[in-house]
Order: sequence, then C-alpha cells, then structure tokens
Amino acid sequence: MTVLCVRFRLPPMYEAALPGLLGLLEEFTPVVQALPPDGALADLRGAERYFGRSAVELASVIRVRSLARYGVDCAIGAGPGPLLARVALRAARPGATCAAPEDPDAAAEFLAPLPVSVLPGVGAATARVLCEYGLDTLGRVAAAPPSTLQRLIGAKAGRELRERARGTDRDRVAPDAVSRSLSAERSFGLDELDPARHRRALLGTAEDLGARLRAAEKVCRTVALTVRYADGSATTRSRTLPEPTAHSAALTRAAYGMYEALGLQRARVRAVTLRAEGLGSAGHASRQLTFDPVDEKVRRIEEVADRARAKFGPRAVMPGTLAA
Repeated sequence: MTVLCVRFRLPPMYEAALPGLLGLLEEFTPVVQALPPDGALADLRGAERYFGRSAVELASVIRVRSLARYGVDCAIGAGPGPLLARVALRAARPGATCAAPEDPDAAAEFLAPLPVSVLPGVGAATARVLCEYGLDTLGRVAAAPPSTLQRLIGAKAGRELRERARGTDRDRVAPDAVSRSLSAERSFGLDELDPARHRRALLGTAEDLGARLRAAEKVCRTVALTVRYADGSATTRSRTLPEPTAHSAALTRAAYGMYEALGLQRARVRAVTLRAEGLGSAGHASRQLTFDPVDEKVRRIEEVADRARAKFGPRAVMPGTLAA
C-alpha cells in the first residue's frame, strides 16, 4: 500500500479544523491532494521508507493524532494507487482502515461485486446507462466486450472504464492549491498564564513550520495565528509577509507580532496554532537581497540545521530556549 484516502468525520462546528487536519497529513508527506469538502489523498511512498512503517500502520497514527489534536475521527482507505484507495474508503469504518489488495488479480476480484457507481468519475447518468444494459457491477463491466462499452459511453470513456473496473490505476496523487496550507500547534498540559511560555510555544511552532516548508520546497505568503483559551473560545489573526518565505526567523517575528498585538495580559491559554497559507514553490519565489551579514549567516546556519535534522531527527538541532 502506498496511498491513503482519508475522510474526516467533521461536524459543521469543526469545519475550521480542516486546514489543520490537512496539515496533519503533510507531517508525513508533502504529496497531499485535497478532496473537498472533508477528505484528502496522501501518497506515503517516501514516508513508508522514512518511518519504517507501512501505510496502514501510518494510517493508525494519523487517526490517533486527529482524535487527540482535534477530536475528529476519520475513515481511511488504503491502496496501491488513488483509485483503489478511494474505493476502499467506501468500505472503511471509523477506527479501522480498509485496504484494497495490491495484487492485480486480487484487486480485480475485490472490485468485481461492487456497483459501478463506486468508481470515481462515474456519474449518475453513466451508471444509469450501464445498468440499463445489465452492467451494474464492476465485474460485469470488466467482462464486457470493449466495443459494447465504447458504443454505450464513447470510445475513450469506454476503454478507460474497462481498465479501471479491472483495477488498472493510472491516477497519481496531485498536490493542489486547495490544500496549500501547513499548520503547527503547541498545546499546554495546563491552561498557561505565563507570557514567556506562550512565546516559547510560538517559537516552537514557527521553527516546526519553517522546517516543514523548506523540506517541501515551499514558501508562504501569509501567516495566521490562532490562540485557544481555557473556556474553549479562540482568537485568530493573520499577517501578510513582506515577501514569500520559509525562513523560521521571519515566521517567528510574524508570530510574536500578532501575539503582542492581541494584548492578552493574564489570559489563560490552552493552545497556540500557527498556520502558513498561500503556499507557493520556493523555486519561483523572489527574495529581497540584503547587505546584512547577520541575516545571511542565520540563513546558512538554518540550511546546515535542516541537513542535520534530516539525518539525525527533528530534535537534533533546535534553539536553546526549546531545549531547556
């Protein structure tokens, strides 16, 4: 298995948590494709090697984190490609992952008894035409002569439908703009009054967010800060950056600025979340040149720290404040 199809069971009151949930998937892989309104595809090919766990095992971790951080359960389907993962999702239940077979013959057998309408891209009109001719299951569609399908729904569509009904999956997970946000959160064990601890948590989220942006070769245009309080309420502020960046120091400055502007005084804070929005490719981003040697030195140190974290783990290099 390499691909997960995740459907978050989001009540209306939790719709604001979706960007964070998509960010949760991006903690495992940058190859995430949103499936509005409440789902996503995630290609875990690299994550399986990196974490030393199968996609099904990583699905269990994703489910636990979704519940722990957001109180949101999810149904997950797994498969060797997006098509089979999406079909498997239909049979998945909360608390368990439904995995489609990887072997082509077993995959065709898995699909055979299912109604033709389960295939992504088969709409109500196409399904109705096929059912009128007795092609109501994927097994019957797979066994039908190609000429019959081409006559019913067209040459190209008929050929593709027959291939997909047999489990041939040519789709790929394509990261898209809908899911282009990353978030990092720090929760306190007890509702926290100390502004110094609030700032320490903000520093941690900014460092985490910057490292993940650079690993994904992305930059962000906007940073949003959400502060959640002891009574369950929350305040959100956003700030557009002077230029797109993945520089941790710039993200930290933005986070501190938004936090100070809130004037929280003695607020009891339960958690802080920092979200990077308006993501774009780092390769196409421009940066204002500076003659400040300190800034260039910090950026070079950041590059070295990223390489060390990639080799030895995320806590190999960190600011001294966070190591305390």
